[in-house]
Amino acid sequence: MERAPLLDDGFPATRLFSQGYSYTYDDVIFLPHYIDFPTDAVSLSTKLSRHVGLATPCVSSPMDTVTESSMAAAMASLGAIGIIHSNTSASNQAALIRLAKSHKIPFTHELIFKSSSDSILSADQFSSAPCIFVTESGREKSKLLGIVKKSDWEKLADKEVRISEYMTKSSVTLPASYSFETVAGYLAKDKLDFVPLVRDNGEKGEEIVNLVTSDDVERIQEFPKLGLPSVGSDGDFLVGAAMGTRETDKERLEHLVKAGVNVVVLDSSQGNSIYQIEMIKYVKKMYPELDLIGGNVVTTYQAQNLIQAGVDGLRVGMGSGSICTTQEVCAVGRGQATAVYKVASVAAQSGVPVIADGGISNSGHIVKALTLGASTVMMGSFLAGSSEAPGIYEYQNGCRVKKYRGMGSLEAMMRGSDARYLGDKAKLKIAQGVVGAVADKGSVLKLIPYTMQAVKQGLQDLGASSLQSAHDLLKSGMLRLEVRTGAAQVEGGVHGLVSYEKKPF
Repeated sequence: MERAPLLDDGFPATRLFSQGYSYTYDDVIFLPHYIDFPTDAVSLSTKLSRHVGLATPCVSSPMDTVTESSMAAAMASLGAIGIIHSNTSASNQAALIRLAKSHKIPFTHELIFKSSSDSILSADQFSSAPCIFVTESGREKSKLLGIVKKSDWEKLADKEVRISEYMTKSSVTLPASYSFETVAGYLAKDKLDFVPLVRDNGEKGEEIVNLVTSDDVERIQEFPKLGLPSVGSDGDFLVGAAMGTRETDKERLEHLVKAGVNVVVLDSSQGNSIYQIEMIKYVKKMYPELDLIGGNVVTTYQAQNLIQAGVDGLRVGMGSGSICTTQEVCAVGRGQATAVYKVASVAAQSGVPVIADGGISNSGHIVKALTLGASTVMMGSFLAGSSEAPGIYEYQNGCRVKKYRGMGSLEAMMRGSDARYLGDKAKLKIAQGVVGAVADKGSVLKLIPYTMQAVKQGLQDLGASSLQSAHDLLKSGMLRLEVRTGAAQVEGGVHGLVSYEKKPF
């Protein structure tokens, strides 16, 4: 079909974002373009950084209530990637990386260990696990002696007896390298409730790294499938990690590299600093093959400085997160739509991918971020509350929730995150974030595929069959935007109903 000449309708991005306004995602709307392909033809494959590719343009944020090993493994299984937070010791962060990379199955269970001389006095000691593992030392990296099933413990008349008197001394285990399908088939064939997954730890023997239950199998088999998983040349999941810019972070970096990290993110609320630039140069000198993402930035000037220093990717956003108060407390930042467009415009000239970090509340925000020039979106609150996020569920006013806190909250700062705000040397701690709670979102193994289907439909409406196509349409001026008034934003959402139930999928 021959396309009609472009009529003067709406505004090209260059004009819209040069008027001195700081726009966020809800402030702008794309005008629909021409469709000549089905939704399933839309490709979401992208680049996280110069050399790290992803099938799914999603990144889980390096926050201690969002990304640890379970989230990182799940995100990688979906073709996305998780960035493990640094609000912990370097050795523990490295252990989380190894754990996530060792999996072939997209989840991790909490593993409980005891010694044979211990007693189990309360069901709470099982936490959410169906069993407790008994090892020589009572810790994970120790010879496995047996297991205690929760169902067996509940039948005990005397709960104070030592574990050695009633534990099952032999347990079927499977290699952690087995695929989900293989493990599922084994559970079904032998009618087992669960099976531990182990890896060979050399002279130390087998180490338990995960647990698969029959309930897990039933749950995961119901989830929709999404693209190819994110795996490296060694066949392990791709996993990222955050680090700071202090001298001590050079030692942390060594731990991360030894653990096999695939990409490192320099975690700072304002990345355009002498500390970050010097760290970028150090990392690229010591580990030139390791992709390094800098930030956070919101201006072209900040971006140019970090690109010149040698970053392989940029993280964009300042004060746009749902739990971040930087703009309110410090009067510094930028509306996220404007920030993404401006930074991506200059980064594209150097072939540096951009991560839109913060402000993502729905699939429409993801469409806007990606179309405005981002290659991936980083999400915190969107993924917090999921079953893969760290923490335990609680009930508030009848709603099942998990804790979610900003890394600039006083609570997180007390554990060390104040370094990302360059405040670890300050006597007075000033919060740039809050502690809150988010509703249970279920598993990201379901949330992300449904969300990405909505993103594909959004890109189809724009006439873009890929992220590169969306970027080209925006850059050429073919794709037009407008600013939405407050009334238009109300009209664009649910309105005029006495009551309604909102289910995204």
